[in-house]
Amino acid sequence: MLELTRETTRIYALNEKGKLVAEITFPMTAPGIYTIDHTFVDPSLRGQGAAGQLIQAALEQINANGGQVEATCSYAVSWLEKHPQA
Repeated sequence: MLELTRETTRIYALNEKGKLVAEITFPMTAPGIYTIDHTFVDPSLRGQGAAGQLIQAALEQINANGGQVEATCSYAVSWLEKHPQA
């Protein structure tokens, strides 16, 4: 599990040296609509579920704000298609 830092439209994780190792951004693109437009996971974390953890955290934050989710990031689009209940 990543230790995530949450901002209004960005969630990220730093490693012990302060290097960005994971990030997801989801700006509000219309009233109440948040668009996941960027997901990044450092190669050192790939295959460990980090990207899915980022998306789930973003969805929780968007839902807590009463927003709706859209996605332009190819990973997020694919993840949302595979997890329609999310």
